[in-house]
Amino acid sequence: MSKKHRDRSWAPAPVALPADAHVIDNHTHVASVVPFAAAMSHEAVSKGQPEVPVYSVDELLAQAASVGVEGVIDCGCELPNLMTAVDMAREHPDSVHAAIAIHPNESVLHGHRGAPGPDGLPVKYKPWHDVPFDDAMAEVARIAKQYPKQVVAIGETGMDFFRTGESARELQREAFRAHIALAKELGLPMQIHDRDAHRAVIETLLADGAPERTVFHSYSGDAEMAEIAREHGWYLSMSGTSSYKGNGGIRESARIVGLDHVMVETDAPYLTPMPYRGRTNAPYMIPYTLASLADYLGLDVADVARATRETTRTVYGI
Repeated sequence: MSKKHRDRSWAPAPVALPADAHVIDNHTHVASVVPFAAAMSHEAVSKGQPEVPVYSVDELLAQAASVGVEGVIDCGCELPNLMTAVDMAREHPDSVHAAIAIHPNESVLHGHRGAPGPDGLPVKYKPWHDVPFDDAMAEVARIAKQYPKQVVAIGETGMDFFRTGESARELQREAFRAHIALAKELGLPMQIHDRDAHRAVIETLLADGAPERTVFHSYSGDAEMAEIAREHGWYLSMSGTSSYKGNGGIRESARIVGLDHVMVETDAPYLTPMPYRGRTNAPYMIPYTLASLADYLGLDVADVARATRETTRTVYGI
């Protein structure tokens, strides 16, 4: 199927995990799945394909539970979405927890309206970007302190050097340092977004001192980076990218750090695992990522599921 006519339908549900091997989606954006799926449905219809169903947050969580994904850590990483994740956790106390932060790419926009974009590209500022970064960061801290039962992590924070200019890189580093400090102050785990910035992220963690529970969300490093993670006790979260053909280094990293330092996630609505790459992702897709990882490690899917669940519970205290 050509890119122009890609299949935008929902992937079929995977085989449900055994009752004693349910898992937690370590990092997702469930609220974002709803408008993303609506956009995919509109695209499908515009190309003469069948309309794609759009599910509510409640339906997406129920769908996940039906295949053994018993809970999610939902991430709010833009200023107007911080409370979206927290409110979802308040409404679903048995299955949803929140992680909040100012995303690296967002951090360089706050208070810098009019600055040149990365590589000279235009910047799509939103009204909330008029808020200086320090004020946005203060809001992250306020919410985390006000809702300790719901907020179980600071994230996603880190550095993203994909099409990012030099001035923005330094702004990202300072924002990352502020999140590191907050995670340590509150005694919370930290979820790291690291895109094309492995060296800078590691250098910053070592210079400032990483939080005791540091998680690389949607881990994209290689075996050499995994050795560093193992040395420092950092955790790796495997997304659908770990199932992609060219990402053997990601899968090998799971072997290097060991399953007591590995979790699984969707990062929905993106990074859908094979064999359904390109379709809308949602927490119910976790078993496909588990199956790929289990196949690589030569283990039973249920055993990998149990291990990642226990790691997730240990890291977040849930």
